[in-house]
Amino acid sequence: MRNRRTFTLLLVTLAILTGDGHSSSGFALAASKDKADLAQQGPEVSSSESILNRLISEALARSPLLIASRHRWLALTKVPVQVATIPDPEIVFQNLAVGNPTPGNDLQSNDFAYFGYGISQEIPYPGKLRLRAKIAQKEAEAAKAQYEADERQVAEQVRENYFNLFYLAKSRSILEHFAVELKRIAEVAKSQYEVGISPQQDLLKAELASTKILKDVALVKEEWNQLQSNLKAILGREPDSPDIPVGDVKLTPFDLDAERLRKLALSASPQMKQARALESKSEESLRLAREQFIPDLSIAYMYQKTGARFPDYYMATLGLKIPLYFWRKQAPAVQQASLENRSAKAQTNATRLSVSSQIENQWIAIRTTERIAQLYSRALIPQAEATLASAISAYRVGKVDFQSLLNAEIDLLNLREQYYRAIADHEIALAKVQQIIGSLP
Repeated sequence: MRNRRTFTLLLVTLAILTGDGHSSSGFALAASKDKADLAQQGPEVSSSESILNRLISEALARSPLLIASRHRWLALTKVPVQVATIPDPEIVFQNLAVGNPTPGNDLQSNDFAYFGYGISQEIPYPGKLRLRAKIAQKEAEAAKAQYEADERQVAEQVRENYFNLFYLAKSRSILEHFAVELKRIAEVAKSQYEVGISPQQDLLKAELASTKILKDVALVKEEWNQLQSNLKAILGREPDSPDIPVGDVKLTPFDLDAERLRKLALSASPQMKQARALESKSEESLRLAREQFIPDLSIAYMYQKTGARFPDYYMATLGLKIPLYFWRKQAPAVQQASLENRSAKAQTNATRLSVSSQIENQWIAIRTTERIAQLYSRALIPQAEATLASAISAYRVGKVDFQSLLNAEIDLLNLREQYYRAIADHEIALAKVQQIIGSLP
């Protein structure tokens, strides 16, 4: 009686795994063999590439990070014309009255009284405005490179979350398939037990394995929901919006060698563009700091109106802005600019090394995961399938114990999961390469 209850409990557990109680339309793959899953996802689901491209386009259009970065860049493009313009002129009104503050008093009787109008203009030494404009231009270029880097980062985040969701969908599918296989194995164990070939312990082991599947499915579902939430946030969607469907993913061909990839990275990386722009900005800032020792000019012209009995006055003024306290202002400014220039050059070199290291690591990851995925699909998984088939046949005639049969099934499950993990990691590494070099050639 006890063995019947044990087997009934086992079948109930397996029914939960293989039934609708834990199913989710979000886990359905676009390339699934089950057409019902595709029907649940709707007509928008076609190929994985088209789904991913639509998600990236949506993220680039709606990401708050990109909106802020783009506005900052566009704002800085308005600075060069401002700093390249000479200071505003100054309009001056003067009044000189003798014995009475009223304007125009005693103009007819006193040759000291007058009122006048004039204009003055500060003129920076030639070249200073041009240097300020170049500094602002380089800062705008750095902001543009930052915006490009933010764009690529958002696209990479979408791809990484998408490929991880693909892996989780496959993992869920594999676990459900394992539950079906475990049910079949349990039925074999029951028949073996009824004829006295296998002990009741085999049924208990099958029950334990099915319970573990429940735990694994719950963990997969939890991680799935977390990644869905992350991806929705990147896309600017509400957390309670429908789950994002995931299509099937295949290994993307990749034939770039490491040296060519490194050259592409150093020429196309937005981090390198930003570092070079900031280095150029620091060089122009150093030139400007050195030119601050040169005096700026100021000119003024004044017309002074006197009474009809006296001649009018005309006055022109030329002034120089002397850097009298150069040891406290201009000299420290040159030292500061020189140190900032050294820092910018060192930062450019550090960025170059970092980009080279990142692209090399991703190239290694791509090649490694590609070989691993092929090893799984061409050798390990077929071998594990053959081992499982042999173990089932041997168990039926009592040549192997139940634990060996169960281990063969678990080995096949793990290999299939690792195969899809390798595919996801391969595509994630490619996504990180695209983040550095842009689109693949």
